[in-house]
Amino acid sequence: MSIMERVKLTFTMAGRILNEVISFFVFTILDVLDFLLCYIYRVIDFIVEAEWKPCYCSSVKQTITSSGTILVSESKIVCLTSSSSSCNKLQLEEISDTLYTRSSLVSEVSKSTMNELKRLKLENAAPILKRGTLRQTFTVNSSIVEMLQGKIGGLKSNIVPRWSDCDCKTCNSWTASSKDSLFVHVDGAKENVQENVIFIHGFISSSEFWTETVFPNFTKATKSKYRLFAVDLLGFGRSPKPNESLYTLREHLDMIEKSVLEPYNVKSFHIVAHSLGCILALALAVKHPALIKSLTLLAPPYFPTPKGEEATQYMMRRIAPRRVWPVIAFGASLACWYEHVSRTICLLICKNHRLWEFLTKLITRNRIRTYLVDGFCCHTHNAAWHTLHNIICGTAGKIEGYLDMVKNRLKGKVTVIHGEDDELIPVECSYNVQSRVPRARVTVVKNKDHITIVVGRQQAFARELEEIWNNNSTSN
Repeated sequence: MSIMERVKLTFTMAGRILNEVISFFVFTILDVLDFLLCYIYRVIDFIVEAEWKPCYCSSVKQTITSSGTILVSESKIVCLTSSSSSCNKLQLEEISDTLYTRSSLVSEVSKSTMNELKRLKLENAAPILKRGTLRQTFTVNSSIVEMLQGKIGGLKSNIVPRWSDCDCKTCNSWTASSKDSLFVHVDGAKENVQENVIFIHGFISSSEFWTETVFPNFTKATKSKYRLFAVDLLGFGRSPKPNESLYTLREHLDMIEKSVLEPYNVKSFHIVAHSLGCILALALAVKHPALIKSLTLLAPPYFPTPKGEEATQYMMRRIAPRRVWPVIAFGASLACWYEHVSRTICLLICKNHRLWEFLTKLITRNRIRTYLVDGFCCHTHNAAWHTLHNIICGTAGKIEGYLDMVKNRLKGKVTVIHGEDDELIPVECSYNVQSRVPRARVTVVKNKDHITIVVGRQQAFARELEEIWNNNSTSN
């Protein structure tokens, strides 16, 4: 080993140790801060909205299965009953355990204290339990129970934004519409439509990620043949942002079907998806394998789970490693680990996004478009929090099954594109996809990261997509 290599290795090791030490202190402070913010928000919520709002810091409580309001069976199906005796079923498997089991210094101390109190309580109650009978119970996190109870009431608070969310016309444009559907930007062919393409954006983004980049760069020939759909996912952009939604995989897929496939009578389609959108794309492809013409995934977040690991928890640690460097990993850690810190960030940035857009235009003298800022800011904390956990973390154990279904049942081409410098979702994820779907073609673009895989190379990317679609049509 040369001297230069030794020096480089030494600096690398020193930097890694420094990152570990600083991260420990920073995230310990954030653990305490999130704990304090929990109580601060409870007080403010009660003052402003006249009611306590559930959060995932709450300890679990037992829901009696014979209560008549919420029935929880061993198969983990929740039955919500209203006065009309109708039953709305929701799979608890769709609710990620990472919502309420995120280890931290404060949570571990609280947990050990509560466990000791419960032990003492059970010891005192033991003689009584021996004389009586114990009713069957199933433990469910209290905030989930309260949110499910909110669904029984018809989602009364869906339309009115919370005090900490933005109330501007753009963010709440969905409240003025009588349609219960996503915002869909439709471009391309209007008559003699030959093929359809659905674009699905990633986390805290919007349809403008596509419409402001690749859409203007498609050729006239492409736009005369293909009908292009770019959706704002549920809870993002100009789509509905229901306060009581848990933003599960089923809810996201149902809204895409109800907003695109059904009203536009889409019988077959290509899919282009980025980051979190890749998970929805895979789930949609598995649900409608016969309709898929091709599947193009950009930076798919697929980390195979090691044996003995819990898939959801492993995924959370991979995408949000509780490290201050790189910066994008620090941001992901804030969003994933801290319910109340992330709500504070949404309060400062999303609620005041018009101010940030104005300052951006002022500083840059209006020389750059602010669509990335728009997409980053136009969502609610509830939507971002639940989508992050229930889609990215919650589906971690299902991705292998999805990929196997794609390999065995999907006839269209599968293309995976990744930026070489992506620090959030490493390139290995794309090769992990290829290991499950050997016919998938992986392209790694040099000097591009999680965003610049599209932004900044939109013309080249548009040509790549046209080639994929045309080749697929030729092969079919």
